[in-house]
Amino acid sequence: MRSVYELFPILDTYQDRNAGYLSGGEQQMVAIGQALMARPQVLILDEPTSGLAPVVIGQIYDSLMTLRANGLALIVVEQGVERALDKCDRYYVFERGTVASEGRPDDAEAAARITAIVRGFADETV
Repeated sequence: MRSVYELFPILDTYQDRNAGYLSGGEQQMVAIGQALMARPQVLILDEPTSGLAPVVIGQIYDSLMTLRANGLALIVVEQGVERALDKCDRYYVFERGTVASEGRPDDAEAAARITAIVRGFADETV
């Protein structure tokens, strides 16, 4: 628990509160903390910041980058193309169940290609 509180200090102040009374971002922090209690080697997150305030998104991604820096492998499903490319080592874009694009985020055309696929314009000019 201590490591979860170090990762998400705000949760330490709410130890006695039912998670149902926390904000959406705090509930997401609790969910990530619960997953971490199993000490996984890989953490898979599906849209971990969907619908959250920008400041909370930053806090969650900062925490995820701390986990990554400490050796935890992360697989994150994310529709925020720019944010995902900024934080990842490698990306895969799936379209209709198959890999439509993959690569490293330093690929100069990656953001445009991924955005076209995500928005349904993959068959157009990109």
